[in-house]
Amino acid sequence: MAAALSPPRRVRLSPMMGLRPGSVDPNAERWAGPVFAGIGIVALAVCTIIAAGQPHGDAAQWRTTLLLAAASGLWLLVLIPIFPLRTRKPWLAIGFFVVLLTGAALLTSRLDPFTAFASIGYPIAFVLFPTRWSIFAAAATAVVPLLAKGIWQPSPPWITAVSIVGPILYVAWFVGAESEQRRRTNEKLAQSNAQLETALTENAALHAQLLTQAREAGVLDERQRMAHEIHDTVAQGLTGIVTQLQAADRATEAADRQRHLNHVHTLAKDSLTEARRAVQALRPEPLADSHLPEALAGLANRVSETSGAKVTADVEGDARPLLPELEVTMYRVTQEALANAEKHARASRIGITLTYTSELVMLDIRDDGRGFAPGDRGDGTGFGLEAMRQRVRRVAGSLTIESARGEGTAVHAEFPAIPSPGAA
Repeated sequence: MAAALSPPRRVRLSPMMGLRPGSVDPNAERWAGPVFAGIGIVALAVCTIIAAGQPHGDAAQWRTTLLLAAASGLWLLVLIPIFPLRTRKPWLAIGFFVVLLTGAALLTSRLDPFTAFASIGYPIAFVLFPTRWSIFAAAATAVVPLLAKGIWQPSPPWITAVSIVGPILYVAWFVGAESEQRRRTNEKLAQSNAQLETALTENAALHAQLLTQAREAGVLDERQRMAHEIHDTVAQGLTGIVTQLQAADRATEAADRQRHLNHVHTLAKDSLTEARRAVQALRPEPLADSHLPEALAGLANRVSETSGAKVTADVEGDARPLLPELEVTMYRVTQEALANAEKHARASRIGITLTYTSELVMLDIRDDGRGFAPGDRGDGTGFGLEAMRQRVRRVAGSLTIESARGEGTAVHAEFPAIPSPGAA
């Protein structure tokens, strides 16, 4: 996936003509200035040699021309330190180009061969300025020397060819190179898009498969939990009822028979209560109408009424809606812990604390019941605590249970604070 989204490789062109306007390859920064300065000096020297063989007026005028040519050649060397600074200090680039163009215009106005030297402004304009400004610089290169010389004065045909045809060829080559590079870039982007679509399709299929597997695993876990829950509550209650009925049949005294029947009545009520609780546990209806803190508070009130224990529910931090799977898991863990405290620990006080932080949500359930020690049925080998561990692990949480005989039990669970998709 990462390879498919990598940026297109930069295409290196020849050092003479391959510099893109306004975006020179960083690797070319070291040699671009010296190369173009050298090209300009060589072109100036050739034009000076050609001009020396033509009539150039008196000696004083020729000396002035030579001094102007020497000054232009020395000024070209200024391109070397200015070139790396062209983007940070554009006024330096503008000043350099104006002075260079002025010198070329003055030389062109004196002798025709220097018209070819003025053409050095075209490539320098394209590499020294951004694209939209290089067009104006190139236009100035074409117009200013001609205006300085006077467009009415005829020039030799070869000078006209160098001045006009040369820049046109350069621009044509540049446009063709840009079009080719753009075509290659578009092909690479199309290939990357195709690879990305393929990867997205594969990811969607894999995601659907993982969701199906997770749903099936959740169904199996829930069936296993309900099986153990029914075995530990309803089935045991029915077994006790059968035992008490058999004892009542064997009883010879009416008082003993009535005592066994009273036990049957009590076991039947308890079994019915457990069966209803197991059915309600299939779906946490309180979460459908309220948020987790309100649902836990309602659960604490119901347990207080049915067990006689004092159950409190406190919230610390800024409460906010969480991912539904997280809230359901925390509700189920609290429900299971309260059931254990009510059924096995015989606790008189139970405290529920829900703590919200920026990264985590912590759930603590503490009771002052009988507690248990390693090796007891309640040490985590029973289904209730193991079911809590499975639920917590399924949502990437952690569960810690601390208990000792006579010192109560503390259940601590931590979950990632993933917000609900519908939360603002």
